[in-house]
Amino acid sequence: AGYEKPTPIQEKAIPAALDGKDVLGIAQTGTGKTASFTLPMINLLSRGRARARMPRSLVLCPTRELAAQVAENFDTYAKNLKLSKALLIGGVSFKEQDILIDKGVDVLIATPGRLIDHFERGKLLLTGVQVMVVDEADRMLDMGFIPDIERIFKLTPFTRQTLFFSATMAPEIERITNTFLSAPVRVE
Repeated sequence: AGYEKPTPIQEKAIPAALDGKDVLGIAQTGTGKTASFTLPMINLLSRGRARARMPRSLVLCPTRELAAQVAENFDTYAKNLKLSKALLIGGVSFKEQDILIDKGVDVLIATPGRLIDHFERGKLLLTGVQVMVVDEADRMLDMGFIPDIERIFKLTPFTRQTLFFSATMAPEIERITNTFLSAPVRVE
């Protein structure tokens, strides 16, 4: 990918994530956040296999453009591993997405609305999620996705690892991190 040394957020977040700790990362867009959650996630997922309709990890993004960008980065970083992924975003047919989910995916990258649509249609179980990432939480707040995020958290196992990234810490985001993260390592 052309990295020669980690960015400050990567340097602080990756070791904590590799240790299995929850991470609360506060950093602006363009600081290398995607690698700081994707690389440790790939490391964890390189052991084990996905089961049908039960993704092993979940990355939530506020927009389909951002979700597609995360999916592209995942492909770059994991190109030498046999990890599967599905991108669940609006504007793409449910059928194609269902086929991928039915096969079983290691990484599910999704916007909250489309993820909930699949869940409500009975096509998806989130009980196998080992790592959950919330990317650009402040934009999720601005777009009104916080109730969806809270609902999705409740559908995942209590034992999951959570990597939570935001550019700012609004009171509402602080409340969510206090509710759903377990003793997070705070990286700014």
